[in-house]
Amino acid sequence: METGFPLNRADALHRLKSFLPQAGSAYARLRNRDEGPGGHRHVSRLSASLRRRLVSEEEVVRAVLGHHDLASAEKFVSEVFWRSYWKGWLEQRPSMWQGYRTALSRARARLDDKPELKARHEMAVQGRTGIDYFDACITELAETGYLHNWSRMQIASIWIFTLNLPWELGADLFFERLLDADPASNTLSWRWVAGLHTVGKAYLADPERIRAMTDGRFAPKGLARSAVIPADSISTPPPSGIRERRSPDRAAPTLLLVTTEDLSMEEIPALRALPVRAIACVDGKNRWDGAPLADGMERARQAWPGARDLGALDPAGVFEAAAEAGCTQVTSTFIPAGPVADALLPRLQEPKSHGIVFTEHLRDWDRRTWPHCRKGFFALKEKIPGIVEGGRA
Repeated sequence: METGFPLNRADALHRLKSFLPQAGSAYARLRNRDEGPGGHRHVSRLSASLRRRLVSEEEVVRAVLGHHDLASAEKFVSEVFWRSYWKGWLEQRPSMWQGYRTALSRARARLDDKPELKARHEMAVQGRTGIDYFDACITELAETGYLHNWSRMQIASIWIFTLNLPWELGADLFFERLLDADPASNTLSWRWVAGLHTVGKAYLADPERIRAMTDGRFAPKGLARSAVIPADSISTPPPSGIRERRSPDRAAPTLLLVTTEDLSMEEIPALRALPVRAIACVDGKNRWDGAPLADGMERARQAWPGARDLGALDPAGVFEAAAEAGCTQVTSTFIPAGPVADALLPRLQEPKSHGIVFTEHLRDWDRRTWPHCRKGFFALKEKIPGIVEGGRA
């Protein structure tokens, strides 16, 4: 059965098929309207599936362009590419993720040192600010794990500029609660609202716009009328290339490692061709990851029925499990910056004396898209037609 925000591949594909007629001009016209819990009918509701690649960006874009031309579906296709943009931008500046984690620790420490700041933060987290729209959205996020994308921008803006709270704490709240929490999209979107991603260009919530986009349900009062951009807590380095990785050896006995960064590995021809002797997973780092990970593992078992099912492994024990299964390589899809990479890469990238190596497959979509994510989004946007056509070749 389809859920409102699908967390398995079958439901995600059904949701995608159901949404296709709306992905053209209707989406462009209505996408910013927020009708509240249970009323998110103008957006695809595929974000939680895309975040874990229960369905891939390429699958979604290909399906949409099977029903609409690129001109009429431009808004929806661009939203999919925004996800790839954030991921590619952060992947070429991975120190930004660690910088955010360090800045978050400092922001948390300030709460203990400043009782007034701590009280304001607690009121915001609990949805007790007295700003009707803000409090309703925080309650919806807590109860459902979801918030309309347009409303996320408004809440981030109110958090930063009206409530004068550190953006890092707001990003952390979203990351903890969201069904579709993504390290790149979440962190960098908060920085964009704050005026730190595109330097000096902040996003200021407007009460009349909020009234219009919520059909008059809310009339927030006391919102900031100017944006005082916070001091940047993170040093932004120039972009580098995508980090080096070892590609899978097509002949090597393989332990396939399933993570919540990509849960449709069986759909990748290069991986289907590997001699997979064992399948394992590592636990997700989000409270909503259990069902999607179980679904991904079940499909992996079906795709490689002769492989041993090793279940969930501790990252420190992956190589030992591979050796016991007679494998000489551990293979995953590329693991981007975030909590999963933090847990896995320090262990899997260490040289191993028993000859087992860690390899990663980079999807063609990322290979085509990420090189154009070094600057602003519009440097990528102008390449969208070519990237889409490249996937059809």
